[in-house]
Amino acid sequence: MEIYLDNAATTRCYDEVRDVVVRTMTEDYGNPSSMHRKGVEAEGYLREAARTLADILKAKEKEIYFTSGGTESNNWALYGAALAGRRRGNHIVTSAIEHAAVAAPLAALEEQGFAVTRLPVSREGLVDPEELERAVTEQTVLVSVMFVNNEIGSVEPIQELGERIKRKNPETVFHVDAIQAFGKYRIHPGKMKIDLLSASGHKIHGPKGVGLLYAGEKVKFRPMILGGGQQNGMRSGTDNVPGIAGMAAAARKIYGSLEENRAHMYRVKKKLAEGLAQMDNVVIHGMAIEEGAPHILNASFPGVRSEVLLHALEDKGIYVSAGSACSSHKRSASATLSAIGCSRAELESAVRFSFCEYTSEEEIEETLRALHALLPMLRKFTRR
Repeated sequence: MEIYLDNAATTRCYDEVRDVVVRTMTEDYGNPSSMHRKGVEAEGYLREAARTLADILKAKEKEIYFTSGGTESNNWALYGAALAGRRRGNHIVTSAIEHAAVAAPLAALEEQGFAVTRLPVSREGLVDPEELERAVTEQTVLVSVMFVNNEIGSVEPIQELGERIKRKNPETVFHVDAIQAFGKYRIHPGKMKIDLLSASGHKIHGPKGVGLLYAGEKVKFRPMILGGGQQNGMRSGTDNVPGIAGMAAAARKIYGSLEENRAHMYRVKKKLAEGLAQMDNVVIHGMAIEEGAPHILNASFPGVRSEVLLHALEDKGIYVSAGSACSSHKRSASATLSAIGCSRAELESAVRFSFCEYTSEEEIEETLRALHALLPMLRKFTRR
């Protein structure tokens, strides 16, 4: 039996996604910038995708831009907004637990003269809304806070944060990395006071190599890729029609059964958490099970290094993560786990389990059986 519990890293494509990707690569393969019929056919996929995603976000089609994935969307949002707003100020606010696709661009902007305030988080991984509001000043051009943390599944109070930011400084641009939230929550940027929002296709059973950036029509931000003038001159380059059509197909399907999917993931998450709680020396991180994201559970197994447990489970056909899969194979201390106050033993033994609607309770039971058998043996071996 193969048990895949690394859905926060990537997901298996839906059959509907596979079909539309193949069709747009082998039949309707025209360049949407071409003026002939094949080009018009391809352009139709782009327009339909924009309509689909705009409807999901309760946004306008012209507010949807397609990118190569979540990392590009985050980078574009941060650089684009910061540089466009530089005349107003040079201050940026973020949290201590952002994904590297946010943290690294902000560090680079810091080198270019921007002042970055990194807010601490609670043991549950939450930003204090009052502290955020206090951090925003007349010089604050940008705030970036993720919706769902990719390692521990904490869910930030995004709407409250947005309202506080706009109350303090209406000119401040609010960016939200929603890569782990899109497909798990109904997100309406206008209502939540979000100006820029990033999402990714392969986290929702869509293709890799495609993402979106929602940008409110009144937001001032700069393009990063120049050239042929595609996407109203804001993101040049031949449009990735198979990827875009595939992401739209995935979004249609996942939002068509959002509540059922979420309820199912909470059931399997709770089952895993209850099983882990019965084991010796296991620490579950983040918010209460029913309050955190439905698809992520992070636990430490002190006495067993993360990589050792990961490969021991892999030998039994069970796939989990020893950290963020988006940050290469090089392991370093998790900024998120460090920020929430984990001990060194917890940092070195943390494993992330992540689910989707296809994860079964039987798979969770088998995973718990495997952990029951492995942990005593691995801890005994480690002590030697």
